[in-house]
Amino acid sequence: MSMDDILGVILGGGRGARLWPLTKLRAKPAVPLAGKYRLIDIPVSNCLNSEISRIAILTQFNSVSLHRHIVRTYHFDFFHHGWVQILAAEQTYTSADWYQGTADAVRKQLFEIEVTGAQHVLILAGDHLYRMDYRRLAALHWERDADVVVAVQPIAAEDASRFGVLKMDSDHRITDFAEKPKDPQALKPFSRGGGQEQPYLGSMGIYLFRSEVLRELLDSDYDDFGGDVIPVAIRSHRVYGYVFDGYWQDIGTMRAFYEANLALTRPEPAFNFHDPEAPIYTRPRFLPGSRVHNARLDQVLLADGCVVDGAEIRNAVIGVRSVIGEGVLIENTIVMGADYYDGQERERPAQAPPIGIGRGARVRGAIIDKNARIGPGVHIEPFAPGTELEEENWVVRDGIVVVPKNAVIPEGMVIAP
Repeated sequence: MSMDDILGVILGGGRGARLWPLTKLRAKPAVPLAGKYRLIDIPVSNCLNSEISRIAILTQFNSVSLHRHIVRTYHFDFFHHGWVQILAAEQTYTSADWYQGTADAVRKQLFEIEVTGAQHVLILAGDHLYRMDYRRLAALHWERDADVVVAVQPIAAEDASRFGVLKMDSDHRITDFAEKPKDPQALKPFSRGGGQEQPYLGSMGIYLFRSEVLRELLDSDYDDFGGDVIPVAIRSHRVYGYVFDGYWQDIGTMRAFYEANLALTRPEPAFNFHDPEAPIYTRPRFLPGSRVHNARLDQVLLADGCVVDGAEIRNAVIGVRSVIGEGVLIENTIVMGADYYDGQERERPAQAPPIGIGRGARVRGAIIDKNARIGPGVHIEPFAPGTELEEENWVVRDGIVVVPKNAVIPEGMVIAP
């Protein structure tokens, strides 16, 4: 068998409500990550690094930004058989509905998937941060002559309600499955015992199917893989688990997204973008190196094309084309940067400050989305975890202040508890 026999299918996500307002103008996989990437770059790069060069991305909601990024980023020459293509939700003679879930999305694109002739289909999510060599998962698939392989990871008891929890025998065959169990009693049969810190195995939402088995299982009214298809498949097919013990993080919530980004600024981050063997790809922007003058930076991930003048920045991610003014303090914050330099592509809104962080501003515990204009002297402080607020040009999600894309925070404004 060969990795050329596998088609990668990445689920583009729905409304992304848990990441609102970062998903107000874009699909969840298009949300910026680590200063210069997008979430979609993670599964696409994992595929390419695993020699899977045929990749389909299923999209539906707010997908223009994601489509633009895919088209600008992933090109293959005329002498390469690979491709990355978009399969958008569409009305047809057989269906006029939107995708109703993960399994339904794949069902509605099953014709396009089967046209590729792929013998196996790898289903992936578009909002996870991890680096996995799918060749190892495929090796287990072929060695066990499996119908389905589910990537699994050891998890703690307090996390079990967020995962599909499963039980495996000594041969790695999955014998039982429960989707996000809330009752502690329901968890007991799934414990691996031995007093382990992570006594359960949780599904990572990564599935490798034989193509004919996928079609058979989707010849149904099941909407989701985790809640519907996998539990049924365990009873009727050979389903195995591939145990992954590397870093993996579901960053589909604001708190998880915020903490995963800031963790990248550590001297030895759990997820390391500086990996020459398995790089994460993204769109080349041909930006100049960042210019830093009379500034103090500590534990900062600084992207390309920035201008930092006399600022103090600690534990922060500073995205592409960020302009940080004199006397600014930024701490525990994600600044996503800008799509263009101020005045480069459009006129400045009337009486609005320039794009970036204005002179003397204090920004702590926040996420500043792209093209935001933070005026001079603005003061932003985090709220207590769990706090939820909704204002015209800013919101609070789980205590994190989020300034949406293109928003304007006028000079001297204070956002604090």
